[in-house]
Amino acid sequence: MTVSLALTKGRLERKTVDMLERSGYGIEPLRNQGRQLVFEDTEKDLKYFLVKSNDCLTYVMHGVADAGVVGKDTILEGPKDYYEVLDLKIGVCKFIVAALPETDLLNRDGHLRIGTKYPNVATKYFNDRGMDVEIIKIDGSVELSPLLGLCDGIVDIMETGTTLKENGLVVLDDVAPVSARLIVNKAAFRTKKQEILELVRDLSREVDREQALKKEKEEGTC
Repeated sequence: MTVSLALTKGRLERKTVDMLERSGYGIEPLRNQGRQLVFEDTEKDLKYFLVKSNDCLTYVMHGVADAGVVGKDTILEGPKDYYEVLDLKIGVCKFIVAALPETDLLNRDGHLRIGTKYPNVATKYFNDRGMDVEIIKIDGSVELSPLLGLCDGIVDIMETGTTLKENGLVVLDDVAPVSARLIVNKAAFRTKKQEILELVRDLSREVDREQALKKEKEEGTC
């Protein structure tokens, strides 16, 4: 049976395609996309289509996609009616709390305003610490909000920290690690279990191989 796999567009898509190629999948159509959005694997009984990150959850939950590759940031912020089966160890970054250096944000009493693209993640973080916060949803450059006095601090994703430094912000705490995950529709896992497990095994082997190479490289530079 054909397995349909939703890929999150952009950098995560490219990294996933690289993993699939190294695992022996026929991803040539994904390398030459044109204006297409649906692609057939040339080696395996697999069909791909490209979606935005939030839509990846929607397609998987509704069974249009049997499986999907999406960032943990999207998973933490969105609904969770699917199985999360594999950490692909790509697209690695983290959620952080940041503010201007003079803002003793995490030790302050009273009401705080926090700017973020991820209100659910931010709310859980501060609720777990018993802090009184107002979450302000920002879709653009979150780093701007403390500079202009809209917010006392931010919760955002950080990869290198360069943007934060350029805007004079400092990291106060790590909230959660983020990387790409393979998610699976619950019904599809029953009806296409063998096919999906084959995909999981192939990608899992590639994850293990990449992690071993990374470890060798790190040990070689010590």
